Amino acid sequence: MPFELIKSEPLLQGRAFKIRRDTMKTPDGRETKFDIVEHGGSVVIIPIDSDGNLLFVRQYRHAAGMDMLELPAGTRDGDEPFAECAAREIREETGMEAGMLIQVGSFYLAPGYSTEFMGVFLATNLKHNPLEADDDEFLSVEKIPVREAILSAERGELPDAKTLAALLMARPQLEKYLGV
Repeated sequence: MPFELIKSEPLLQGRAFKIRRDTMKTPDGRETKFDIVEHGGSVVIIPIDSDGNLLFVRQYRHAAGMDMLELPAGTRDGDEPFAECAAREIREETGMEAGMLIQVGSFYLAPGYSTEFMGVFLATNLKHNPLEADDDEFLSVEKIPVREAILSAERGELPDAKTLAALLMARPQLEKYLGV
């Protein structure tokens, strides 16, 4: 017997997501509640410049209480296609436009409590073509050689889950930059 939805009630309408409480019947017949973050989806981009550097962004993350080094990422606007979101976000966050944008994977960010589904894109053939950043974004771009970025991830120095997942998914495409 699968889980069965008994009722769903909205709890909060936020700026970027909603929260709902689902009452479920478990396979053994008990009743339990799940609080779910409804999110419209997002992208994470792996930009590689002509010198073999990855473009990261450093920004303050209030929930973590620290500045974090991450791959550029962002939330879809409504039903915006994932590739269009990636093309827009790389320009907003790094000031660079991707001449080539290839989806290398996708994943649920935190399926225990969120519906957020992320598309992962490799961006190459970069050229300067910025878009205005979001009002709440204060970030700086940092270039890191691919090999150094992978080693930092392996040493646990990049604590951002989407960055780690994206680097792992793109590993086959990044091999040529590793020089091993």
